[in-house]
Amino acid sequence: QVQLVESGGGLVQAGGSLRLSCAASGRTFGDYAMGWFRQAPGKEREFVAGIRSNGAAYYADSVKGRVTISRDNAKSTVYLQMSSLKPEDTAIYFCAATKYYRGGESAYYDYWGQGTQVTVSS
Repeated sequence: QVQLVESGGGLVQAGGSLRLSCAASGRTFGDYAMGWFRQAPGKEREFVAGIRSNGAAYYADSVKGRVTISRDNAKSTVYLQMSSLKPEDTAIYFCAATKYYRGGESAYYDYWGQGTQVTVSS
């Protein structure tokens, strides 16, 4: 089992920045690929960014250039640095873990955190 706890969400004005963190426990963090997803009210959960255990990163087109995913294996933590935030970025942001990175489909991820709310005001 892998336990994931997100933090860092909040209310920010459009154009602002936030850094989300996801602390993992329970298994060897470095063995897992990690992902960030988000879900806005009335919408399906969507992929934001993913990072393999070797640090290779992948981004959704909607956030490319505004978001950076990174990981610190020594701290068992994955981060999502977001800048130039837009009201449409408002959502609950979830981190997730998978043993093998296979893309941005949520079904590929085995473990999920509870989420952290990000609200971007216009």
